[in-house]
Amino acid sequence: MRGNSVFTQAVHAGEGGPRPDFSPVVTPIHNSVVYLYDRVETLHEILSGDRPGYVYSRYANPTTAALEAAVAVLEGGGSTVAFASGMAAIHAALLATGLRPGDTVVAARDLYGVTYTLLTEVMTALQVRTIFVEIARTQEAVRVLEKERPRLLLLETMSNPLLVVPDLPALAAGAHAAGARVIVDNTFSTPYLLRPLEHGADLVVHSLTKYLGGHDDVTGGAVVGRGELAEKARRLAQVLGAILGPNEAWLVHRGLKTFALRMRAHCDNASQVAAWLAGQKAVAAVHYPGLPSHPQHATASRLFRPGSFGGMVAFDLRNATPEAALGVMGRLRLILPGTTLGCVHSLILYPARTSHRGLSTEQRASWGIGEGLLRLSVGIEEPADIQADLEQALGAAS
Repeated sequence: MRGNSVFTQAVHAGEGGPRPDFSPVVTPIHNSVVYLYDRVETLHEILSGDRPGYVYSRYANPTTAALEAAVAVLEGGGSTVAFASGMAAIHAALLATGLRPGDTVVAARDLYGVTYTLLTEVMTALQVRTIFVEIARTQEAVRVLEKERPRLLLLETMSNPLLVVPDLPALAAGAHAAGARVIVDNTFSTPYLLRPLEHGADLVVHSLTKYLGGHDDVTGGAVVGRGELAEKARRLAQVLGAILGPNEAWLVHRGLKTFALRMRAHCDNASQVAAWLAGQKAVAAVHYPGLPSHPQHATASRLFRPGSFGGMVAFDLRNATPEAALGVMGRLRLILPGTTLGCVHSLILYPARTSHRGLSTEQRASWGIGEGLLRLSVGIEEPADIQADLEQALGAAS
């Protein structure tokens, strides 16, 4: 009974129709906050964990669950928990390991700038100590792990912005021998290049905003893991409320349909652009794991998909000044100045004033992030067009 009043009819009309006997090809967007069942008792059974289902969208949502299942498959198994952003995912992954005051974290020195800030500001305020190591120096990093016996090791499969590629299997083995968990940010490499769970990672983190979403129209994050750690991450999402909404989940899931095709194009284009940049007079150095000159080229060749080295390229200008770097960016016409990466467009940024602006000039210099460094996210456009745009922009910098 829906009532005869227009006030009541406006609220209830059109709802509660017959359940369909078909299955849509594409997962629907479930914007409902709450879910109804024939038996009221079913709600309590779901909340108590006695049966699966949906009660309240902060706990679980069908659209988001479909995305989580897809990401778990791409990462080679386990369970995925979606978050509102990549940083929310990293924060939850840290907490899921049981991190508490007095603990120590060993982390790669050249992490994404905001991850570095999370550790040095937020975690420090919570009395968690972080020791930063040069992650490419595997033996030195393992010795630190043996000495400190930290709660966890945090690293990236390919660093931002210099594209350092750590020896993940060796580092994960060293961390586990020291009783530490291993959290790996796989945003740059994606499961197209590498599945960290297969190489010893306990938790894998993604910024879904980047390659997995792929179209620069959604912000999201994910934590992938197995067993107890994954369940702790899910509980944190429910309690902290940093959940991914169903509309955003649907956009990322749609992006996954073309993920492998896009990554193949990103990798092929970046390889060509990196080789071309290496021959330009205005360029002092090119950072790309696919180049034999890259310090971790052998490691990347061993761990990554054969012949694929990602879609990111960084390069140093010979005229290593902010004015020269910003001048190149200002002359570009096809490549867009954007503070993100991994979408269909080619994007460029100046790390000294964006991703790593929170570091001092001295800190950046000690990490190899010079005043003339530019980071290029190579898109899926025609590579000749990308090169032509770079050529005309670099011309005045020669």
